[in-house]
Amino acid sequence: MKQKPVYTFLILMVIGVFLVFAGSPKISDYEIVEVENTVEVTSDDSYNKMMDVLTHQRCMNCHPSDHIPKQGDASHPHHFGMARGEDDHGFEATSCNTCHQSENNLNSGVPGAPHWALAPASMAWEGLTREQIAERLLDKSTNGNRSHQELIEHMTEDDLVLWAWEPGVDADGKPRTIPPVSKEDFKKAVENWFADGAIIPSK
Repeated sequence: MKQKPVYTFLILMVIGVFLVFAGSPKISDYEIVEVENTVEVTSDDSYNKMMDVLTHQRCMNCHPSDHIPKQGDASHPHHFGMARGEDDHGFEATSCNTCHQSENNLNSGVPGAPHWALAPASMAWEGLTREQIAERLLDKSTNGNRSHQELIEHMTEDDLVLWAWEPGVDADGKPRTIPPVSKEDFKKAVENWFADGAIIPSK
């Protein structure tokens, strides 16, 4: 007779264990959340992408330090003795716009884009380091007195800048090389770099 309380206790314990497990959530009750691999884009990354474009020959050929426009992937001096002139468009008899129209000429291989011209002498990049180019870009005394927002608009919207990704073919019909960064990635890099304070990494 004294053993009944013990049996009763054991029975209640077993029932309790079943109730606990019955109320426990199953693995299938949990939502499986996939964690995406995100790569943090830093100011340095944006700066490097931007500079990869600005130092590419499609841009550099029009930013000479000797007032002579360059041509081709080898950046040789422009044929026909072309030079900057007083307004960055050559001279009266050899104006840039005599040959360079508002779009590429696929027959002759002459490249073209709206307001084709050399960059102002104050924005000469040829022979400069990336840091020096960035300094000149940000300096209002050399960048055409542009604010950060105006620089962003110029670099991401100007047809002559964006020509770098649609440079057409050369005189032999061979497609010209384009910058190693896509146009969209370049635009994002420019916007992100300025948004982060336009910091020059080595400074």
